[in-house]
Amino acid sequence: MADIKAAFEKAVKESKELPEKPDNQTLLKIYGLYKQASEGDNAGKRPGFTDMVGRMKFDAWAELKGKSGPEAMQEYIDLIESLK
Repeated sequence: MADIKAAFEKAVKESKELPEKPDNQTLLKIYGLYKQASEGDNAGKRPGFTDMVGRMKFDAWAELKGKSGPEAMQEYIDLIESLK
């Protein structure tokens, strides 16, 4: 578990140094995987209709409900590696 946590933290750092900014769908996937890996299932309330960005982020995270922390970490690591 310590190995995946270290690799996840390295990938988080590397995500800020990508050669190109990913498209919005990819950014939402990165966000959702990060939140699922670091906080677990989304237990918050979906933002209102006027907060479209907040709703999209909420939905990206909520789609991952039930995914384990280590599994989300590995998917995050794999996604960041594919973007380098």
